[in-house]
Amino acid sequence: MSVSAPPDAVVPSAAGDVVDCARRFREHAHVVTDPGGRRLGVVTGPTPRANLVGSLPPLYPEWLGGRVFCEAHGVRFPYVAGEMANGISTTRLVVAMAEAGMLGFFGAAGLGPGEVEAAVRELGRALPGRGNWGVNLIHSPGEPASERAVVDVVLRHGVPRVSASAFMDLTPAVVRCAASGLRLDRDGRITRRVRVLAKLSRPEVAEKFLSPAPAALLRSLVDRGDLTGEEARLAARVPVAEDVTVEADSGGHTDNRPLGALLPTVLALRDRHVRRHGHPVRVGAAGGLGTPEAVAAAFALGADYVVTGSVNQVAVEAGVSDTAKRMLSEVDVADVAMAPAADMFELGVRLQVVRRGTLFAARAARLYEAYRDHPGLHALPGEVAARLEREVFRMPLARVWELTREFWRHRDPAQLDRAERDPKHRMALVFRWYLGNSSRWAITGDPDRRTDYQLWCGPALGAFNRWAAGSFLAEPGNRTVAQIALNLLEGAAVATRAHQLRTLGVAVPAAAAVFRPVRLA
Repeated sequence: MSVSAPPDAVVPSAAGDVVDCARRFREHAHVVTDPGGRRLGVVTGPTPRANLVGSLPPLYPEWLGGRVFCEAHGVRFPYVAGEMANGISTTRLVVAMAEAGMLGFFGAAGLGPGEVEAAVRELGRALPGRGNWGVNLIHSPGEPASERAVVDVVLRHGVPRVSASAFMDLTPAVVRCAASGLRLDRDGRITRRVRVLAKLSRPEVAEKFLSPAPAALLRSLVDRGDLTGEEARLAARVPVAEDVTVEADSGGHTDNRPLGALLPTVLALRDRHVRRHGHPVRVGAAGGLGTPEAVAAAFALGADYVVTGSVNQVAVEAGVSDTAKRMLSEVDVADVAMAPAADMFELGVRLQVVRRGTLFAARAARLYEAYRDHPGLHALPGEVAARLEREVFRMPLARVWELTREFWRHRDPAQLDRAERDPKHRMALVFRWYLGNSSRWAITGDPDRRTDYQLWCGPALGAFNRWAAGSFLAEPGNRTVAQIALNLLEGAAVATRAHQLRTLGVAVPAAAAVFRPVRLA
């Protein structure tokens, strides 16, 4: 029996209209049936008077994450450009992010206090009165003085945000950073001078940042004059960090964990600590975010905000050489490898780097094997030492030690005192000379050291390169950090709308979730 459609009935749309609906996510979307109720389709615009199954409100990239995150940090979008060490996340990049209504962090790790202070002064002049910028504080177990020096700069110049990364435990420096300036406002609420965003990938580390600082650590800071008694008293009532970034498989220091397993685990921990302490903590996602679909998935998992890293190294504002950027633009998802980390070399910590076009990962691994197997440079077999001098250092080990000694004489003389007593530590410092310089060679574009470039990178960049291929973002000059961010967010909104339609029973073609980069204002 046929069913006649009423005059105001809506005929369900074709597949192409579903694709169009997903891309017009800023409009109301309505799911409708045919008059017989056998087929679903979508329409946009005013609400139909007949055959309506359900409606979706307008969607905006600004709303994909937690609005509280945006309010707390004075940003329009729940998006952060994470720090990349040695100033690869430049002041220019941080300013561009702030002006685009997002949050960016200067890559302070690996730089001396003077360099960090100069960058902070520049950012303060460029962004007066703005709170949506910050610097990185990286865990330096072998150089605690470096941590203290960065915190001194942060507090002296009123840096509003700090991204604490690679921490394995709370240190006096990071607790001092979080607790300095705590006070009560007129309503009796605890306010912070510095907001700490802790980037981590282990639940046991998350526990520490989700909790108030240990009483013994706070007492020691008071005894040293680094905190007032009132600051310590208030610090005992609030978590160390109000924002925790869950870092999955990423470039640089990483445990290579999948976001789908790690983020829900930390979210559950967060909820437990909020019930216990009563202070809300926002949770973000980092690692593997190189396409709109990946960003949408992170928000769907419950992230309040997202943090990108690897993809920003190809941005115009990134502080790496054009040669390195060309190498990065050719990376595919499998063109990465794990290698020893310079800053935690003796602990055996590894980080993720580009493998394609560079021999750094293999050469760094060879250095760690020599360090692991021998008590000092004097004990290296002749053929091993000769090969390292020829293929890795390109100079005698004695000359490398001279250069190393000169560096540490200015940076931290205590390292030289230890090296005189401990041959194993001297060997580590010599080997770290290569690991540290390999990043700087990539930054300066040293043509003689191209095969030694150390480029921190995860699979996300390979996915980004595939997504950007053939679009305006394939052109290096168009890859500003803001265009990268806006396109990832715009595409994430498209993917989210397509998923919403799917959950309402609409037959959504694969093309509906696909977004190609376009120039966005």
